[in-house]
Amino acid sequence: MSRSLQRVQLARTYVLHQRPFRDTSLIVEAFAREHGRLTLFAHGARGPRSRFTALQPFRPLLLSWSGRGEAPTLSAAESADATPALAATQLLSGFYLNELLLKLLTRGDPHPELFDLYEGTLGELRGAASAEPALRVFEARLLSLIGYGLNLAAEADTGKAVRAEAYYHFRPGVHGFVVAEPAAPGSIAGQVLQELARGELRGEPQLRAARALMRAALDHCLEGRELATRNMARSLASYPRKQRSG
Repeated sequence: MSRSLQRVQLARTYVLHQRPFRDTSLIVEAFAREHGRLTLFAHGARGPRSRFTALQPFRPLLLSWSGRGEAPTLSAAESADATPALAATQLLSGFYLNELLLKLLTRGDPHPELFDLYEGTLGELRGAASAEPALRVFEARLLSLIGYGLNLAAEADTGKAVRAEAYYHFRPGVHGFVVAEPAAPGSIAGQVLQELARGELRGEPQLRAARALMRAALDHCLEGRELATRNMARSLASYPRKQRSG
């Protein structure tokens, strides 16, 4: 039995990734507010008379598409507004957000709240001197919104509220946070968990602790899959050292 034809008009969408298809076309991985993550074929998008020059990452778009199956055909693309581009210094952070969505979202599941979080995080990156606070908050809320259940508010073994003065170990999966000795390796302060839950991380020590926590939580969810943007960030960070030692 054939699948029903879907026609979507002017859906607010972001491009997460695109790659060449045949001679002049593109396969576009996109994230639409009301339709979730989806794959679209943009026929002729790389040709000299392309109708799809608006297909740029980190810009809100209004996309129209139609077709049957899991990869319909893009029929129109226009900018949703005059949102400025990301600064060059924040591009890797933007691609990191996109890669997380590509790796962790199931196609066809709408996530309007996550879409709004993504859009808001891009806005923070445009005006931020440092990407770190916005990225850590995005990671934590992403895992909560897609059902991985990262509970920053309660102790896993007692159900009591996380205490600012206490220290915790993170146990991936259903276990969450359990009380630890303050000097125990890998422990994290309850104050950091509370700040992360509120989206108010301040100070380099808090950011370092939140970074280590979210890396552990994401690695558990990724199940061994590599993040290309992480590898790129490590290569860029090591480049000055290689230059100095050369």
